[in-house]
Amino acid sequence: MKKYNVVWLSDEEYAKAIGQLRLQLNSVLLPFNAYGLDIFIPGAITEIIKLCEDFALRVRGVDKPINIDLIRSKK
Repeated sequence: MKKYNVVWLSDEEYAKAIGQLRLQLNSVLLPFNAYGLDIFIPGAITEIIKLCEDFALRVRGVDKPINIDLIRSKK
């Protein structure tokens, strides 16, 4: 496996990249609007972005689990 020299983005560049990712994920999840699930899209996007960040750290050698934090409401 080839190792890459990782360069971290500035906060401004990082925010722009996250914004672009968020817009693209929103486009991918648009079909859920047809099923009345649009209320869940913003939360799903936030969790997907967290997973992407965890994955990016993991592949760069940071020992961080790739998981989501679900808060389940009691009925």
